[in-house]
Amino acid sequence: MFEGLTSNLKTALSGLARGGKLTEGNIRDGLREVRQALLEADVNYEIATSFIERVTEQSVGEKVLKSIRPDEQIVGIVHQELINLMGPVEPGFAYRPSGITVIMMCGLQGSGKTTTCGKLARLLKEQGRKPMLVAADLQRPAAIEQLKVIAGQVDVPVHAEAPDGNNAVKVCQNGLNQAKKLGNIDTVILDTAGRLHVDADLMKELEQIERKLQPDQVIFACDAMTGQDAVNSAKAFNDALELDGVILTKLDGDTRGGAALSVKEVTGVPIKFIGVGEALDRLEQFHPDRMAGRILGMGDVVSLVEKAQEQFNEEEAADLQNRMASGKFSLNDFQKQMATIRKMGPMREIMKMIPGMGGLMDTNPDVDPGSEMKRIDAIISSMTPAEREDPGLIDHSRRRRIALGSGSDPSDISRLVKDFNNMAGMMQKMAGMGMRDKMKAMRELSSGAMMDPMGGMNKKKERSKRGGDPLKLREKKKKDRKNKKKQRKKNR
Repeated sequence: MFEGLTSNLKTALSGLARGGKLTEGNIRDGLREVRQALLEADVNYEIATSFIERVTEQSVGEKVLKSIRPDEQIVGIVHQELINLMGPVEPGFAYRPSGITVIMMCGLQGSGKTTTCGKLARLLKEQGRKPMLVAADLQRPAAIEQLKVIAGQVDVPVHAEAPDGNNAVKVCQNGLNQAKKLGNIDTVILDTAGRLHVDADLMKELEQIERKLQPDQVIFACDAMTGQDAVNSAKAFNDALELDGVILTKLDGDTRGGAALSVKEVTGVPIKFIGVGEALDRLEQFHPDRMAGRILGMGDVVSLVEKAQEQFNEEEAADLQNRMASGKFSLNDFQKQMATIRKMGPMREIMKMIPGMGGLMDTNPDVDPGSEMKRIDAIISSMTPAEREDPGLIDHSRRRRIALGSGSDPSDISRLVKDFNNMAGMMQKMAGMGMRDKMKAMRELSSGAMMDPMGGMNKKKERSKRGGDPLKLREKKKKDRKNKKKQRKKNR
């Protein structure tokens, strides 16, 4: 996400550092490039202009100009202003202390509104809530069937009625009554009708639902990929309904970032959640500070840790720590860890959350870390249980068999075993270290091919250099053949 914006901002800000001593003049020149980067990202013109004015006012101050690294100070100011632009941090939802909390989801057709209802239901269920979905989009019968399917996937009840001869207000009222009858529902999510564009009929229907059901939260599903159109739609919905929050959908496909940077400033409505993938578990709470860090290529370690905590089991982690300390860490253990990491999301996305790794990904755009992990997984899966526990068993014939089974080269098997042995030895040493020594060891470990996302990907098979330089050997053989030919002629 935001690849274009991130790249342009990094270029503009790095230009400040290259200019030597900073003056008010070259700061203003550099920030003009930042403004251009924002406009190219489809950020609202007035927002981009006022943003740069605020940054400039702080950047040309005496404190910045006389600091040891003024360029770093300016990056810090831009970072904080990005947080202010998208923030502040808003908690999820305010629920009723008793009774049923009603959440009304609205949005244009094609914005991912119905899928977002399912994602939200799944998220609330994980948080201990007991949600129910109501299919009130009668304009599109397919949306009713879609919501039924999604409700089954996330295992929550759904209220749906035939669209013919019905109206959305009645369906919503019936859905709320059904939730009360069930007795164990504390949250109802209304999937209301969408249109291809904002029109009077749509707004009239939504206003009727809001008036009759008096929802506790009115949330707008905003398609981030449509940029300024998304912001304008959010403003129109907010004028009619007084929105309580926005969920940005399809943010993983938004290379520009205009909607994320503009919607809060234009509407005054906070961004509550962001959709970062099609799967129903790809809905995250929005954190302006973390997003600002990602936009500036600073990474997002906090979100990475949270993702890891969701996937890693404490008992398994403790058992793994003991196995590392006793030197019993095997390729089976390594394969399990890779599978857990893959559950956290696409590897390229995960690596961009690690400070410094985003730039590494940018300089190697053709490299796919996820494919490399799959390649290693295929090699390990082609080994016998005994070979995974003890890679020392893998000799020449076994290497050929594993290479054939995994579609790789025997040299890849050798390199994997060598890298694994180095890593396992380092991990055993790290088990008894303090935090400072562990960090130092991790830096050493990360330089190894197995822990390096680029490791082994572009390496060509290296031929043995036994016997000297191959070119010189070839010339020598050629010369010997000529001499032998001459000698045969003489002997005739």
